[in-house]
Parts: sequence; structure tokens; C-alpha cells
Amino acid sequence: MTTVLSRPRVGMVLSRVRVEEKLLLAEFEQRGIEVDTLDDRTLVFDLARPRREWDVVLARSVSHSRTLYTLRVLEGWGLPTVNRHAVVNTCGDKLLTSMALLENGVPAPRTLLAFTAESAIEAVEEAGYPAVLKPVVGSWGRLLARLNDRDAAEAVLEHKETLGSPQHAIFYVQQHVAKPDRDIRAFVVGDETICAIYRYSAHWITNTARGGRATNCPVTPELDALCRAAARAVGGGILAVDVLESPDGLLVSEVNDTMEFRNSIDTTGVNIPARVVDYVLEVARQGVAA
Repeated sequence: MTTVLSRPRVGMVLSRVRVEEKLLLAEFEQRGIEVDTLDDRTLVFDLARPRREWDVVLARSVSHSRTLYTLRVLEGWGLPTVNRHAVVNTCGDKLLTSMALLENGVPAPRTLLAFTAESAIEAVEEAGYPAVLKPVVGSWGRLLARLNDRDAAEAVLEHKETLGSPQHAIFYVQQHVAKPDRDIRAFVVGDETICAIYRYSAHWITNTARGGRATNCPVTPELDALCRAAARAVGGGILAVDVLESPDGLLVSEVNDTMEFRNSIDTTGVNIPARVVDYVLEVARQGVAA
């Protein structure tokens, strides 16, 4: 049974108020809905004393680990969250994302996994040069390395192994995709690809956070179907899907659970904050992820 809420009580978990959070808060305010901002740097949860003062909680923290634990607690208390803990857990780990895409038949770059520098060399040579080495957890295009030959591979892998962190001992290797000087970032809300951008850069990493230039990308039926399939594979919600244009067709590179969209509103002409708020309010009304 659906509960009708005229003014849902909304919480927003964040670490700091960035441009995206300001735009979302302004959209909620325009609709007469107050939002409790929950700074995860000061949050204290008494696990045995549930807090249920919100109809939905939107996760916008920049900390993956704090987001995961916060969502687990809130969902344990029976609160609807956007995105859900399971979705954030999958999207925050590139190996889990790759497995979800593979298991659901979503085309993605060939990926190999190894656990020592020695076996990682084998994985890189199996993928072929150049190969791409990524951290299993990370964003904004940081700590990515393109390995053009064995000398580069040995140097980077030795460096990672020397760092000593457990994360650096997981070697996630992808076949390099010969793409144009651009990739695609598409925005999926619920089961709809609401818009997409091309991200251009002379550098092989095209993230706008790293200086990539954005232009509008038409959402073709092919792109729409691929992005919706990728979103469903990781559990759905509000997601950004990164797509590569390979010689053999479109491939999903990553799926991001806390999408940044400041550079995409004017570029696409789509009011992304309004679409996000629509979805969040629908989740509040239904009491579960829409």
C-alpha cells in the first residue's frame, strides 16, 4: 500500500556542501520541502536507538566508507535511502561492478584480476599493451595508470606493491579501449536515461574533474538501452554510467553512485537536480526504491 505524503521529510547525508548539493537543496526549497542536512563528520549513531524522523535519506557524501556504513544503519532502521546500500557497495568497488555487468550481459572492457605483482604482469600481458591499471576503489580518475610496455608495468606494479595498503595489493587490469578523444557519461534516474554528455580530452583520462571538456551527447536508443541495463545490473537508483565507444560497439566502463552533474545541466539542457528530486520524492512516497 502506497502512503501519500504531501511534504515528505527528507534527510541528506553529506560531507560538505558542494555545487551539486546546493542545487539539490534549492530544488527541494522551491517545492516547499525542508531538508535535514546530516554532516557525516559529526554524525553519531546509537545502533540500539533507531532514528526514523525521515521518509527518505539521500546520500551525497564524498566518503565512500562513511556512506556505506551510514546507509547500512539507516536501512537497518527501516528507512528508504537513495541510493541503497547494496547499490553503493557495488558501484564503489570496480571489481563488484565488473562482475555485476558481466553477470547481467552488459558489454564492458575485458578485465583481469590478480593479487601479486608477479601475477599482475601476467594479467597485463594477457590483456595486451597498452593496458589500464585501476584501483578497485577510487574516483575522479585518480591513481589510474596506462601501461604501455613491460618496463612501465613492472615499475608501476612494484610501486603499488611497496605502498603496502591492502587495496594496492589488488591488481585490477583492463584492456585499453581504442576510443576517440572522448567518452560518454550518461545520467540514469530510475529506469530512464535522462541525458548524456561527451567528455573530450587530449589526455586518455577524460574526467571533467581532470579538465575534460563537456558537450551534449544525444541519447540514442542504443545508448539508452545500454545505460538502463547497466543501472539495473548494479541495482538501480540515481547513477552515472561511463561508456566507451570501441571499434566493436559501446562498452560500459564504470557506474557511479554519487554522480556529479554541475557541468552537465547547461550542456544538456536537462534540469538534472529536478529529476533527482522527483525520484527521491517518489521513493519517499513508495517507502522503497522506485
